[in-house]
Amino acid sequence: MRTILVVEDEPQIAALVRDYLEHAGFAVLLAGDGESGLAAAHAQRPDAVILDLGLPAIDGLDVIRALRRGSPVPIVVLTARGDESDRVAGLELGADDYVVKPFSPKELVARVRAVLRRVEAAARPTDRVVVGDLDVDLGRHRVTAGGRVVTLTPTEFELLATLVREPGRVFTRGQLLDAVHGFSLETYERAIDGHVKNLRRKLEPDPGAPRYIRTVHGVGYALAEPGAAREPGA
Repeated sequence: MRTILVVEDEPQIAALVRDYLEHAGFAVLLAGDGESGLAAAHAQRPDAVILDLGLPAIDGLDVIRALRRGSPVPIVVLTARGDESDRVAGLELGADDYVVKPFSPKELVARVRAVLRRVEAAARPTDRVVVGDLDVDLGRHRVTAGGRVVTLTPTEFELLATLVREPGRVFTRGQLLDAVHGFSLETYERAIDGHVKNLRRKLEPDPGAPRYIRTVHGVGYALAEPGAAREPGA
């Protein structure tokens, strides 16, 4: 049984989320603040985390930072902060998805399932793709860039896997959103920009002059083919 950690300081919302998740067949852990949430994540190793941003003591964004220092666990942010700047901040720190309050519990469960499907897809024994000095083992969820092992979140890995399967092909943000989320209850294409920024930060020797992921202005992104010139200021 998959275990979901819910970090939420409002007891009624935490209970509602727990009930829907348990009805969907998940085991649920509850934490009412960021400190206890981090302790539970480290001790219990949940399969995914649902995280409120407006937490007492330790802000949810700081919880994401702390989790991402040592774990690729999928994170679905659940919060009343609906501003684009807050969404982008959460995604750039490494969250995999973002649900704004008031929310549909059924949609939240669907998003958790979608994130877990990406983890399962990455774990299936499939194949390995090498493009220049970028080596993506799709079966083992392992990436090396220039000989360095790179740790990615499930969403970042699925985004890279989509690009690396077809080097040179230009994907629109909408196509990439569909590829990594598997459904589009909310079309939020800026999310892709946040994930690409994270990928470049982890993959690129110089994120300001990317050699792997190329921006096609006004369209989307493509994996640069070997030998392609770097793109300044992307």
